[in-house]
Amino acid sequence: MVKKAQLTKLMEPGSRITGQRLLIYKIVSDGGRHLDADEIYRRARQRSSRISLATVYRTLQKFKQMGIIDELHFGQDHHHYETKQEGEHYHLVCSRCGKVIEFAYPLYSKIKKDVMEARDFKIIAAEVNMTGLCSDCRRKSWE
Repeated sequence: MVKKAQLTKLMEPGSRITGQRLLIYKIVSDGGRHLDADEIYRRARQRSSRISLATVYRTLQKFKQMGIIDELHFGQDHHHYETKQEGEHYHLVCSRCGKVIEFAYPLYSKIKKDVMEARDFKIIAAEVNMTGLCSDCRRKSWE
């Protein structure tokens, strides 16, 4: 689902909303999970054979700079992408199958506030990723 506020950012002066950019944004926003650049490229090629991997990478970096997507690091050699979320959320990452589960935890806001006050430090962004085994992989271990 393309979010209107993020589309508005795409149309700001100095930014062009090309068909390829719109396609990449739709793939990221409708992806249903945290996609890496190769998967975004593969899906884009299914819809537009003229798109290049370099275009995907440049567009993802542009979107990141514009603040409409987040680049996530899950302890892997590559990054994953998701559209910018309204509230803070965090990720559980299965070390066996790679499944990513989003969760929110209200206590984190208090921890962040306490750390900022205690260290006189303005936190702009934080990534919280916890690695373990999802229920499916744990169940398979017992079989």
